[in-house]
Amino acid sequence: MTITLTHKEDSELWKQTERSSLQNPEKFETIYQIPKQLGKGCERNIEVFPHLWLSIANWQYHDDVRCEIPLSEHPLHFNVLLSGKIKSDYGKLGEGYTHISGGGIQPKMNEETEKFQHILGVQILMPPSMLTDFFPGEDGEMLPQLKLLAKGNDWQTRLYPKTTPAIRGVAQQIINCRFQGITKQVYLQGKVLELMALQLAPLIADDNRLRSPLRLKPKTITRLDYAREILISRLENPPSLLELAAMVGVSTRTLKRGFPELFGTTVFGYLTDRRMDCAEQLLRQGNITVAEVANQVGYSNPGHFAAAFKRRFCITPSQCLSGIKQESEYRIQNTIPIKG
Repeated sequence: MTITLTHKEDSELWKQTERSSLQNPEKFETIYQIPKQLGKGCERNIEVFPHLWLSIANWQYHDDVRCEIPLSEHPLHFNVLLSGKIKSDYGKLGEGYTHISGGGIQPKMNEETEKFQHILGVQILMPPSMLTDFFPGEDGEMLPQLKLLAKGNDWQTRLYPKTTPAIRGVAQQIINCRFQGITKQVYLQGKVLELMALQLAPLIADDNRLRSPLRLKPKTITRLDYAREILISRLENPPSLLELAAMVGVSTRTLKRGFPELFGTTVFGYLTDRRMDCAEQLLRQGNITVAEVANQVGYSNPGHFAAAFKRRFCITPSQCLSGIKQESEYRIQNTIPIKG
């Protein structure tokens, strides 16, 4: 079953939880339980700087939830998910991609979250003008590369940078912060700035590959997302580019141009990333051989598989199977401590 909510209905459900919200002794932090009609879990809202809020999500829905978001003014958001995914008409947060939602006019759209997903991640909310304080140019004004994130009365910019190991690591450090009081606030201030810097790094470096999927029509986005789902379901024996284009009803040219714009990588790059993610999960289970994993994710040559895996995770499949952890690896917790 899918629960469809207007933005107003969703806001009213969350307002009801405000009465039972828990104010931490920190004073700058409040914990909100997710509306029981929707699921279980909570969100922690922390005022890290004046006018800059950090939200830590740890919840799941009982049903598929679709939220209808109206045309509205929008602040600047930085989003990172360590678990789960949230899809909109214009892109997807999670499964290897973060999200920067710029300040400006947000178009009408739908946002969908599937049931039973463990949504674990962080969001930073702030006025776009604060970018001038944190990332000033030589003239003291906002860096020219970042002005697309402060559109005012124009359409907002939406960007989907890749989730790098460094981004994962900082997000996990934010979630697992054990400090209290002013030490906690100062620690989170540094981590919030670090997380924003990591997400903005391609933009600041003038990386032209980081674009806004708003240029794609909603119909095209739907078909590209369907192509993405086909690739995920057929890691062992994926269709050719020509076959994939025919299956989703677009041209191969649209696939070649649309995938980098929507998902930040080529069709082959996306397929390789998902194969490596799947391989890493299988290897961590420890009850399978490297050759079996290579075969399950579509590699007939173990050497090619090992090389691709090492490029992605900086360790070999055998090291992963032996339990050598990446510095950035995280363990998802069932609950988030109320304190620290």
